[in-house]
Amino acid sequence: MTRLGPLSDIPPGEGRTYIVDGEPVAVFHLRNGTVRAVSAICPHAGGPLADGLTDLQHVVCPLHHHTFDLSTGCSTTSAFALTVYPATVDEEGEVIIGQVP
Repeated sequence: MTRLGPLSDIPPGEGRTYIVDGEPVAVFHLRNGTVRAVSAICPHAGGPLADGLTDLQHVVCPLHHHTFDLSTGCSTTSAFALTVYPATVDEEGEVIIGQVP
């Protein structure tokens, strides 16, 4: 378990990249207040996924528009899947990432 800091550091509808156990992880603060975390680098061409557009279920890579499900990591556009990390917000409003594989 890794504490990343306050959820308020990530505006609703946006993502940020954190290094967790040496791995870049994109953490998204969705507009419904929930958080999701996936590998931060697009497997297609290395795009910065934290800079991508999100809705409540998907992130779109800003480079070539590959789309990934934030719950499963699966691509809806034929790219390799992302790693999904367990992400929660504790009582103090801190983002917590579970064990990174």
